[in-house]
Amino acid sequence: MNETFTAAMVQTRTKLSPDENLKEIGELIREAAGAGANYVQTPEMTNILAANRDQLFKTIVEEDHDKSLNSYRALAKELGIFLHLGSLAVRATPDRAANRAFLIDPNGNILARYDKIHMFDVNLANGESYRESATYQPGEAVAIADLPWGRIGLTICYDMRFPAIYRALAEAGASFLTMPSAFTKPTGDAHWHVLLRSRAIENGAFVFAAAQGGTHESKRLTYGHSLIVDPWGEILAEGGTDPGIIIAKIDPAKVADARGKIPSLQHGRRFSIADANGPTGHLHLVRERT
Repeated sequence: MNETFTAAMVQTRTKLSPDENLKEIGELIREAAGAGANYVQTPEMTNILAANRDQLFKTIVEEDHDKSLNSYRALAKELGIFLHLGSLAVRATPDRAANRAFLIDPNGNILARYDKIHMFDVNLANGESYRESATYQPGEAVAIADLPWGRIGLTICYDMRFPAIYRALAEAGASFLTMPSAFTKPTGDAHWHVLLRSRAIENGAFVFAAAQGGTHESKRLTYGHSLIVDPWGEILAEGGTDPGIIIAKIDPAKVADARGKIPSLQHGRRFSIADANGPTGHLHLVRERT
């Protein structure tokens, strides 16, 4: 569990054609493996980034028939790596897609799947508006899997704004927290680094976040800046806005070291809210017994 390994984040600028994306991203994955990466992560929406719902549904298929997924499984086996597809858009029902992550082992087997739980339904100050819930079916559970170097927890993008997910994953033994993303430029400028470093620090865990970057064929502008953050909040590697890879050597022993210095996972207390209309007019937090 203390053996070091090399992690690589693939930064992309996903187009509207899954075949084009497969070719370009496949080359970057090969580059990462050639540089010694044992674990390679791609961003959210690896296969297609489409703003138009009709265009998306004309392109995507069910998981079992997805050419990209089958090709990436074969590539992971060929290269002998753990390949984490940050997410693919796949058809879940006739009128809903799933934003689904896949963790693939060096034999090409799917170790874990995760459907994005939190839907990005927001109106930004610059006029951008997003309604993921109109297209995607939200997931209902987080996912965790065992790698040779420790446990890894799977989440996607907007999930990072909900710290309870990561605390639950850390309490379940996750040393590595993943947040592949297609972050918007305005929210990226304001919050990207702060959120990722916070999730690492408060849980004493590595954070791996491959990102989309630049202006896409769909006209969407994403922030980029793929990050690898260590359990003390130090940025080990960072991308810019163009497609490429970032790589860092990962020492799992840093997890135990950080959690030993700041043992917040041991000190956590669960509370419920009670007596909201008490005599002082204040909310009272009542400690739950465990």
